[in-house]
Amino acid sequence: MSMIRDLRAAVRPSLRKSSAVYSSYDTTRDPSASSAVVDCAVYRDGRRLNGRRVKDTECLTPHEAMTRVREGGGFAWIGLHEPTEAEFAGIAAEFGLHPLAVEDAVHAHQRPKLERYDDTLFTVFKTIHYVDHTELTATSEVVETGEVMCFTGKDFVITVRHGGKGSLRALRHRLQDDPELLAKGPSAVLHSIADHVVDGYIAVAAAVQDDIDEVEIDVFSAPAKGSPRGSDAGRIYQLKREVLEFKRAVAPLLRPMQQLSERPMRLVDPDIQKYFRDVADHLARVHEEVVGFDELLNSILQANLAQATVAQNEDMRKITSWAAIVAVPTMICGVYGMNFDHMPELHWRYGYPLVLGSIVVVCVSIHRTLKRNGWL
Repeated sequence: MSMIRDLRAAVRPSLRKSSAVYSSYDTTRDPSASSAVVDCAVYRDGRRLNGRRVKDTECLTPHEAMTRVREGGGFAWIGLHEPTEAEFAGIAAEFGLHPLAVEDAVHAHQRPKLERYDDTLFTVFKTIHYVDHTELTATSEVVETGEVMCFTGKDFVITVRHGGKGSLRALRHRLQDDPELLAKGPSAVLHSIADHVVDGYIAVAAAVQDDIDEVEIDVFSAPAKGSPRGSDAGRIYQLKREVLEFKRAVAPLLRPMQQLSERPMRLVDPDIQKYFRDVADHLARVHEEVVGFDELLNSILQANLAQATVAQNEDMRKITSWAAIVAVPTMICGVYGMNFDHMPELHWRYGYPLVLGSIVVVCVSIHRTLKRNGWL
């Protein structure tokens, strides 16, 4: 019981602090002012209702959007990009979002997940974007990650995006061109976002496959002149790290997609739930590819290291072979370099040319034997 009291004491100040932040935010402020709100609109029967024009977009304030929804039905879709606590506080208060989910949405760096808070679904997606590069190096950035958080309620969708890429503007326009689908409500937007993210995974997987093929060809082909065997290890390791980052985005999302496709939920239209099965199937396929990439890179890295070891062994054999050849004249010259008066052939007229000839014959014989056995 004492532990529970301590926990409540720790949580209550946080909740009071959150409430204070909410109350300090004006939900009716001018949307033309600097704001994290990228777009805010009300959709009724699959059609977007007009609002105040901001940057060539008909945009409402969150308060205006909810007022219209409560008066005439439909749902509101609010898009934000990297909001601060103060910027998001008023929206959180307006829509009754849970403080824990709000904290995750503001601070980002979350694991892909699906959580339910009362009548709101909180979904986290990690977006992956392929970074184009002319040549893969040991420091190349292959994938760039971002995040999309989605609050889905009965009559609203709030998307919070983190990262420089992964804009949902094109997705919004595409949905607006399909009123029949958009009429299904917030769950249709949630499905479209999930499908958009997973489609991005598929495109990145194809590009990463090309990079892996390139590295694999380089490893198993003859090295360029002056390039030692095993010099591709840095590139392979960097690519493996990027694939691991890719895997961290894909693997945790499997369970949320299965839940959305299999478990009945009040906030998900039954017709839309069928489409989640397709997204889950595509995600499972990408996951298998990413796991395969990781295993293939392990094999390529091991092969690269084995080639480096073989190259080192070949170098050591050559060094040993030449040392054996050099040992013959060294030994003979060492023997006849000793200062003794009574040595065989020491004062013989033809002793010097005979010794030189013997050295040449023996060295040539050793060289031919080692070369025939593949040591030279």
